[in-house]
Amino acid sequence: MGRPVFKTGRGRQTVPGGFDSHSLPPFIPRLGQLTMPHQPYQGAVPDGDLYDCNYDMWVRREGDEVIVGITRFGVFLAGEIIAFTGKPKGAVIEYGRGLGTMESAKTVLAVHSPLSLILHEVNEALEERPAPINLDPHQHWLIRGIATDWEKESRQLVDAESYRQHILSVEPEASFK
Repeated sequence: MGRPVFKTGRGRQTVPGGFDSHSLPPFIPRLGQLTMPHQPYQGAVPDGDLYDCNYDMWVRREGDEVIVGITRFGVFLAGEIIAFTGKPKGAVIEYGRGLGTMESAKTVLAVHSPLSLILHEVNEALEERPAPINLDPHQHWLIRGIATDWEKESRQLVDAESYRQHILSVEPEASFK
């Protein structure tokens, strides 16, 4: 038997087995017929932190310094985090620009900054071993820095109750601990 022949014609491709791209065999479901089991979000949104709804990040201010991390909901959306790499110390990062990357079991993601800042420290422990961020992301910060426009940009951050409402708008079946 020779190699399978792929013929084109009017947008159709013949695949091995004699089926074309518009008539799949009955044992292969079409994309619209696939249903994935869905686990609704269940987790905490601690009071006392501020939250960025655009990037699912938390922000904590300690004196002149801001501490930034990913929310539990952000981890839920990304999947299990298996790697984190931050920008170098001293980097000037504008709001919405990348402060590093995260790799999850699903994909590689840019981590967007919830504030414009000068990066002072990256959590090297998480760069070496990111597993703790999956267990309790609100106890494991990603970066520390100095906000360059706190007065203006902090107004776009929300409190815990508003962030819970944001989660419910994205994930109506969510529940909170």
